[in-house]
Amino acid sequence: MSIVEVKVPQLSESVAEATLLQWKKKPGEAVAIDEILIEIETDKVVLEVPAPSAGVLAEIVQADGATVTADQVIAKIDTAAKAGAAAPAAAPAPAAAAPAPAAAAAPVASGNSKGDVAMPAAAKLLADNNLTVADVAGTGKDGRVTKGDVISAVARGAGAPSAAPAVQIPTGVPKTALPQVQAPSASQDLGERPEQRVPMSRLRARIAERLLQSQSTNAILTTFNEVNMAPVMDLRKKFQDAFTKEHGTKLGFMSFFVKAAVHALKKYPVLNASVDGNDIVYHGYFDIGIAVGSPRGLVVPILRNADQMSFADIEKKIAEFGKKAQEGKLGIEDMTGGTFSISNGGTFGSMLSTPIINPPQSAILGVHATKDRAVVENGQIVVRPMNYLAMSYDHRIIDGREAVLGLVAMKDALEDPARLLFGI
Repeated sequence: MSIVEVKVPQLSESVAEATLLQWKKKPGEAVAIDEILIEIETDKVVLEVPAPSAGVLAEIVQADGATVTADQVIAKIDTAAKAGAAAPAAAPAPAAAAPAPAAAAAPVASGNSKGDVAMPAAAKLLADNNLTVADVAGTGKDGRVTKGDVISAVARGAGAPSAAPAVQIPTGVPKTALPQVQAPSASQDLGERPEQRVPMSRLRARIAERLLQSQSTNAILTTFNEVNMAPVMDLRKKFQDAFTKEHGTKLGFMSFFVKAAVHALKKYPVLNASVDGNDIVYHGYFDIGIAVGSPRGLVVPILRNADQMSFADIEKKIAEFGKKAQEGKLGIEDMTGGTFSISNGGTFGSMLSTPIINPPQSAILGVHATKDRAVVENGQIVVRPMNYLAMSYDHRIIDGREAVLGLVAMKDALEDPARLLFGI
C-alpha cells in the first residue's frame, strides 16, 4: 500500500481557517491525478482541491462541513489500490458539531435485509426532519445512512412534515443559490408557515462583517449627480462593430465608467487614498475594484493599474471576472488590494442607491440604470438617456469639495469622452 495525503492548500495571510464543502468522491472510488476532490470555502474565495496522485480514495479524514487550516490532512489516496476495494468509511461529523440525543445516536435498524443503520450525524438529521431510517436509502458502507443521504431525502420531500417544518441544512452543503421556500396554496391550512434555516457561508459572513465594519468606522456621506449618457452611447454605437472585430470583445459601458473614475482620481488624489490609523495613505497607482454578483455573494475583483489599461483590456478583464465569479473560481490574488471601487446596480435595474465603502478604501462610485428622462436644456424640455451617479466617501479625510468636484469630473468625462483622450 502506498498512501498519499490530500492536504488543505495554502490560505492567504488574513485567512486562518476554511470550511470543507462537499466531497465529490466517496471512499473506495477511483480518482485521477488533478481531479477535483472537494471545494474549500474561505471568507474570501472558494478553493478547489485536486488529487495529488491517481489511485483510490482510501479515507476521508475530514467530513463535509469540517473547519480546517492550511496544510491539514483531509483525505488519503492509495496509489496502489483498485477501485471498488474495501475502504474505511467517511469520517464522522466534526467534533465541534452538537452531539445527537442518545436515542437518535444509537444505530437504528431499518428492518430490511441489508441491516441499514444511521450514522450519528445522520440520525440527528432524521430526528430533526421527522424521518426514520426506513425512509432513506443508505449509500454508506454496508448500507449505512449518511448525512448526505438524509439531505438528499429531505430535498426530495421524504417524510411527513411537522406543523412548522424547518429543514436543517449542514454547513457543508454548497450554497450555489438563495434557498427557495414554497408558500402554502390558498387551499392549504394557513397555519402552516414554512421556514428554512440556512447557516451563513464563510463568504457571506465575511461580507456582513466588512459592511458593518465600514459603517461603524467610516464617516460615510454620499453625493449625487446626473449624467447625460448620449455621447457615450453614440460613440459606442459608432465604433461597436469595429471594436468587436479588432479586439474580440464588445465595447460596454463599464470601461467608460472606469476611465472616467481614473480621470477624476488623478485630479483629486484623496479619493484614491486610504486611512491607516492617524495617517492618510495616498496611492500612486489606480487599482479599481469592480463589484460582481456571484451565486455565493458579492465579490470585488481588482483591475490593477487601470490607468494603464485600454478600453479593450478593461472589457476583457471584467468579462473574465464575471465568468470566474459565476464558476466560483476567483482567486485570492484577484481580490486582494484595491484603491477605489465601482458598483453597477444598473445591470439589475437600480435607479438610485447609496453604496457602502469597501474598507480600507475611502470612496466608491455607484452606477445605475440609464433611462430616458425629461431634462431641461437651454430652456427647452428634451428627452435624454440619463444615469444617476452616486459617490459615497469617508468624510474623515475627504471634504465635500473634493467629493463633489470628483464626481463632476466623472460627469464631464462621460458627457464629453474626448476629455479622456486629452486628460482635461
